[in-house]
Amino acid sequence: MRDERYAALAKQLVEYSVALQPGEKVLLEIKGRDEALTRELINAVYRRGGRPFVHLLNERVEKEWLLGADDQAMQDRARWEAQRMSEMDAYIGVRSKDNLYDMKGVDDGILDRYDKLFYKPVHYDIRVDKTKWVILGYPNDAMAQNAAMPTDEFEDFYFKVCCLDYAKFSKAMDPLKNLLDHADTVRIRGEGVDLRFRITGMPSVKCDGRLNIPDGEVFTAPVKDSVEGYITYNTPSPNRGQVFEGVTLRFSQGKIVEADCRYGDKKALQAIFDSDPGARYIGEFAFGLNPFIEKPMKDILFDEKILGSFHFTPGNCYKNCDNGNYSTIHWDMVYIMRPEYGGCEIYIDDELIEKDGVFVRKDLQALNRENFV
Repeated sequence: MRDERYAALAKQLVEYSVALQPGEKVLLEIKGRDEALTRELINAVYRRGGRPFVHLLNERVEKEWLLGADDQAMQDRARWEAQRMSEMDAYIGVRSKDNLYDMKGVDDGILDRYDKLFYKPVHYDIRVDKTKWVILGYPNDAMAQNAAMPTDEFEDFYFKVCCLDYAKFSKAMDPLKNLLDHADTVRIRGEGVDLRFRITGMPSVKCDGRLNIPDGEVFTAPVKDSVEGYITYNTPSPNRGQVFEGVTLRFSQGKIVEADCRYGDKKALQAIFDSDPGARYIGEFAFGLNPFIEKPMKDILFDEKILGSFHFTPGNCYKNCDNGNYSTIHWDMVYIMRPEYGGCEIYIDDELIEKDGVFVRKDLQALNRENFV
């Protein structure tokens, strides 16, 4: 029996997120098992007059390929996929993980080479910069389990989050974007965090359902060498087939000079930050705004949008907010500001704008949860 929710989601992805036009080519890259949504995406593209191309991936199969691939194999694959990506007008990526730990056991050196030789030239250099793109997580049993919810209940939550009225949401983001576009300094103080940095001259970007589903953030980037202080992130942070908790970073002149974690492989943590020089600087600072996402579920596409959170991201910046930091990594780690997590305050140019996850500045209050429920 057809689930009309998938059809509605596919329509939103094709018509709103990537705004596909007649005759345009779109790559549908599906990681995991996702037949229902893939079929609906193909049909939505055809109805729009577009041309769908489908690439199916399996992470466990990818792992076996990685374990035997040398530099030449990665470069050959990058050249082939770069050619394909360069011919696309749009990209829709669907991510479905059966097991967060499937990539565990792949050596950090292999993953560094994969990021450098394959992922960056294909995705950061072509897909991100030259196509209309959107990425979403696909609801499955594993995702529901990570969210500590029954599968049926999680699916209801998923479609409510993903089918938010993003046009209304986008309009509510405008005052925050305007504030950040003209701001100089940011100060964040709370339980386990005391950060100071500048965003002078850096643009801000609304994420309103056109790049990620679910969506809901406004991001900018710190001036590269301006970050001072420390942060202990209070949500789990998956990376490279592992989950780290209680990651603490200390900064001096923008650089991560100390990194530790309460739970996780500390050697693996250091290896991530030693991937390249840019891995020790921040490429993104963002406000999480989605009114229906309130707790972490070890899925960054959801967790970075948590209401009353921010993420402070080591690694590569985005070209539309270029602070000069380039890296093969981009690790969105999340700090939740709400009182049950210890509380936190964000000041822009010495003005308190958000306290304990609630906007207190009048022109930003349209982003608070009560306006969407």
